[in-house]
This record gives sequence, structure tokens and C-alpha cells, in this order.
Amino acid sequence: MARTALAPHATPPDLIRNFCIIAHIDHGKSTLADRMLQKTGVVDPRAMRAQYLDRMDIERERGITIKSQAVRMPWAVEDAAGASTTYALNMIDTPGHVDFTYEVSRSLAACEGAVLLVDAAQGIEAQTLANLYLAMENDLTIIPVLNKIDLPAAQPEKYAEELAKLIGGEPDDCLRVSGKTGEGVEPLLDTIVAQIPAPTGDANAPARAMIFDSVYDTYRGVVTYVRVVDGNLNPREKIVMMSTRATHELLEIGVISPEPVPSNGLGVGEVGYLITGVKDVRQSRVGDTVTNASKPASKDLGGYRDPKPMVFSGLYPIDGSDYPDLREALDKLKLNDAALVYEPETSAALGFGFRVGFLGLLHLEIVRERLEREFGLDLISTQPNVVYDVTMDDGKAVHVTNPSEYPDGKIREVSEPIVRATILSPSEFVGAIMELCQQKRGSLRGMDYLSEDRVEMRYTLPLAEIVFDFFDQLKSRTRGYASLDYEPDGEQVADLVKVEILLQGETVDAFSAIVHKDKAYAYGVMMASKLKDLIPRQQFEVPIQAAIGSRIIARENIRAIRKDVLAKCYGGDISRKRKLLEKQKEGKKRMKMVGRVEVPQEAFVAALSSDGDKGKKGS
Repeated sequence: MARTALAPHATPPDLIRNFCIIAHIDHGKSTLADRMLQKTGVVDPRAMRAQYLDRMDIERERGITIKSQAVRMPWAVEDAAGASTTYALNMIDTPGHVDFTYEVSRSLAACEGAVLLVDAAQGIEAQTLANLYLAMENDLTIIPVLNKIDLPAAQPEKYAEELAKLIGGEPDDCLRVSGKTGEGVEPLLDTIVAQIPAPTGDANAPARAMIFDSVYDTYRGVVTYVRVVDGNLNPREKIVMMSTRATHELLEIGVISPEPVPSNGLGVGEVGYLITGVKDVRQSRVGDTVTNASKPASKDLGGYRDPKPMVFSGLYPIDGSDYPDLREALDKLKLNDAALVYEPETSAALGFGFRVGFLGLLHLEIVRERLEREFGLDLISTQPNVVYDVTMDDGKAVHVTNPSEYPDGKIREVSEPIVRATILSPSEFVGAIMELCQQKRGSLRGMDYLSEDRVEMRYTLPLAEIVFDFFDQLKSRTRGYASLDYEPDGEQVADLVKVEILLQGETVDAFSAIVHKDKAYAYGVMMASKLKDLIPRQQFEVPIQAAIGSRIIARENIRAIRKDVLAKCYGGDISRKRKLLEKQKEGKKRMKMVGRVEVPQEAFVAALSSDGDKGKKGS
């Protein structure tokens, strides 16, 4: 049944429905997608497994979706006369974490409708709102759905009212389903066919298809996922990528159901994949428009807004000879993750590496884990930091992505990026959240009660305060109930300073940090004591100092290793002992002048590694 629905060009646009599932993390998107795959019969029962569309090991281990996945499903609907019509449903399962909002925004551009999923035991959360507003911006038809109604703690009536108030409808319009048991999934599929509009486009116009995702296959090269808007694409014809003007021959074209199924072409409104045999990953850019080489379109579809990296961190191979492999790995990963931004950089302490821009801490952690797993690399990542704009006294502006770029000399002002944060929480935790946000230099923009016991708080916060442990602290202060979403909101001038760490009077660039003046002392003391434990004792005394400019704010000493020169003097004259000790002292002084402090690699790894569990859980 599933295969007959996939006949080439057999699907006119009025029988196609393109939709995606959007929700907060852990509200059951992937489980609902599993049930849809089963009900429509595209997955053989023997091949079925939980989180079927989550292809990566990391996704399955953590129970989170990182990559959007598209799949085509046939669904037969009977009319009043009893005649059955089979529709082709193109579904995109999207991630729920705030760090992967860019994946969601691209998926929305390929759809006409969205299923807004809310956990019936938890209610609306921060990312639910963020994804809903994204869908509204794209003028999508929204179908509200309450999931997990089989849970004993579910309160569907209460949350249906909240949801109806939010999107402007009646509580009865909210469908009630259980992704686990399959209850309510068939009525949901019928509602999708009935409510989501069919795609529109000109079948006779020159072909235009938007690339919304691409992956790298070791054997077949770049596999590009497209949504056809006008015209049609056929195998063995020449195609052009409109932004790069690169021309390729279409070797294979087809649909994903949920494994790739070759077809004789894709028409208006269809979602599918293209294979051109291209191995160069830079030639298939997400957001680009594909057209026919023989009859090209005159105007492209307009791409996506480029994502702005929020957090920067240096990635360095532990073995310097792995640098070319790291570059190739980042190129391939960028194809799979269009939000990744990177440029080469060098560090006196760590050698050659890359400065990589991420959308958040979870994104940083996932990228690093994927590089280590999928490409077999051993990496050190430096402390995450944000971008600062420094204005000098003479009016010169400096863009600082790395503390080592921070200029010396008289500084007029420093601007740091700020974000608009939305926090949803039970109302009993308002005091604890306010206290945390004030500690993090936040200012309250406003708050609203969504119901008697749920409150939405809006804050302006410096991004630098969010990227470390803000989310962990928010969760621990609210017993895990609060959820966070944030978006960039420009810059503000702040009282920031650069804290440098000196070993025996020499600056070690890898340990420098840009922090707020009030927290500089705490950072200096923490780093000095950490390094005192990590750096092995030398033959001479080593001072570790933290400095702001020329002012030392903290100091620790690593004591020298001393040979017991008095071991052979048992008894005897004190002047003999003093002579030996003076001789040793002279030797130490001379050694201190010529000696260099060797900082072992392990000390760098331990001092620089951003704590592994920061931001691990989804917000």
C-alpha cells in the first residue's frame, strides 16, 4: 500500500499535505512520529523501533532530536459516499531545544501547516511559545494537540484552555492523543488532511526547489533535501544551484518513505531528495534554490536568514597532526548543521585549531561529541565566550571574539551582546528566579500569569551570563519546573575587564578571560588555585598571578622541589650547613632566570574544559 502511493508524478498538488511537528523538548514529538509511521504502514512492523526518525546514536542515547527528519506517508481518507482517496503526507519531525531553533525555522519554510504539540501533564513551556511564534510568522495553519493523555498526571482540560487562549480558539478544538498508545492518532491524520491547505505552485513554470537540508554520504557524496515550489525536476537533467551557479547532473531523485525511494521526478509541492554525486560539501548550501539548467528560473526563492552564532569556543586537536582532519570534519559537519560557523586560529599554548561559533551550549557540546565520535578526533575546547565590541579612546573599534584579541591601551567603552529571555515557571518560584536573574545582571521587562499557577517572566540578560551555568541554576532553584528560551536583543555597554593569568611573569593566552569588573577577583582567585593544583612542581618556585592590566589581583605559589643537600651533614658545624644551603639558593636563583614553566597538556585540558554537564539537558 505504501509503495503504490509513491508512483512517479502520480501525486497532484491537491493530494499533498506538508506539515511539521513542533513542541518543547521532551513533549513527545518523536514518539508521535513513530505512531504515524506505524498507522500509515510505511515502516515494516519488524523494522520498527522507538525514535525511528532519530538516526544518530547521540539522539537515541539522550532522547532528544538534533536533526529535522523528513518522511513521506500515504493516508487514505473516505468521503461521505464511501469513496477512498489516498493523500501523500510529508512530515518533518523537528528538534525542541532552544539551541536548534534554526533547524525548526528551516523546516517551517518547507511546510503549509504545523502540529503544535503540548504535554498534557506539563502544559505550555518556553520553547512551545517560541516555536508557535515562528510558525505564525510563516503564516502556517496550526493544529493544537495535547499529547500524553494516558499519563495519570495528565490534565487535558486545564491545558486545552491555556492552549486555546494562546492561539485564539476553543478548548474543544485541541485534539487529544497519546503518542505512546496510539490513541487519537488516526483522527489527527484525518484533521491534517482536512485542515492543512494543499501546496500551491505553477507546474508549467521553470523549476524552483528550495534546499532545506543536506547530509554527507560517504559513498554517494552530498544528498540534498528539497521542497519543490514551481515546475518539476527529473532524473538525468542538468540542474543549477542559483547562488553558487554550480551546474550538476541529477543522478537520482526520489522521496523519503522513510528510507530513500527513487522516483521519476518531483512535482509541485513535493518534498524529496537529490543526488548529484558531488563530493565538495560547499556546493550544496541550505536555503539555496535549485532550477533547471536548460530552462532556468529568473528569480530565486529567497533563502533563510543566516543564523547568528551566540557562543564562541576554540576547538583544538590534542595531537597537532590531526589539524587537517579537523578541518575536513568541520566542512562535512557544516553540511549537516548549517548553523555552524568557524575560522582558523592559533594559540601559543594549544597550537593550531579553529574558533567555532555555536547557537548555545548544548549545540557546542553536541558538535564536539559528533566530531569526536563520527570522525575519531581527540579535542580540547576552550572556555565558551561571546563577542565583544571594544571602542578605544581614539575612537578605533575592535571586534573581539577571543580574549587574546582584547586590545591594550586606554579603552573608552566595551559593549556586550544581550538577550531577551522568556522564563516559564510555576508561580511559587518567582522569588528564586528574580534573585538569580539579578545576580546575573538581568533587568525585568515584564511578567504575565498564564493561569493562576503559571507565570511567564521576561528578562533582559547579558549573553555572557547565560552561557555558563545559568540554565543549571535555574533548574535547581525551581526543582526542574522552569523552562527557558532566549533570542538576541542587540548590545549594551558594560563594565568589563580582561583578566590575564601569568606564570612566572609570562602571560598564558589560553587562560585569559573577559569578565565583569565585580567578578574579576573571584575568577582570578579560582583560576590561580586551580592551576596551582594542576601544574607539577618545578625545580624552582613558580608564582601564578591573575592580573587586570598591570595590577595583580590574585597570586598563588608553586613551591620548588628541593633536594635535601644536608643529608650528608649529620652533626658538625652550622657554617658548613649554611654554606651548602646558600650554594643551593644561588643555583635556584640562576635556574629561575633561565627556566621555563612547562604546562602539561592535561593541565590545559582540565583548566579549559568547559564542565561537561553544563547545558546538557534541553531547555
